[in-house]
Amino acid sequence: MDSEIQRRIEEAVRRILESSDMDEMTESKIRALASKDLDLDLSKSPYKALVRKVVESFLQERSEEQPQDQADDASAAKEKEYDDDGDLIVCWLSSKRKVTIQDFRGKTLVSIREFYRKDGKDLPTAKGISLTEEQWSVFKKNVPAIEKAIKNMRSQ
Repeated sequence: MDSEIQRRIEEAVRRILESSDMDEMTESKIRALASKDLDLDLSKSPYKALVRKVVESFLQERSEEQPQDQADDASAAKEKEYDDDGDLIVCWLSSKRKVTIQDFRGKTLVSIREFYRKDGKDLPTAKGISLTEEQWSVFKKNVPAIEKAIKNMRSQ
């Protein structure tokens, strides 16, 4: 990525962050506003990862101004793992399966997917599912019923 483009993106994202209500702002909204401001598609992987890095840095700086217990939460956020597309890796279910949080066309998705390794990169397979926030909420509400069904199956 050209250093001038990188500088312009960083400045635009910071300007948006500084003037935004952080309770209402999402990374997707920041990217959309910066894209419009710069007339540049920031949804592509290298740009997306850069925007995420600037947002994380901004939030880290803000957390240093907050009380210690809130700063502890921010330092935990700093240790988060991201994939090559800039998606947050929540956890690895196995050596080939992981749970990620990603932004796709302005929607936040929880993805549980199998990956394969090629040329040093983890690439997604068709085996998996991506849930919208609404679908994830329905799933979470039904976890106790799923656990109960599993327990009942084991006792048979």
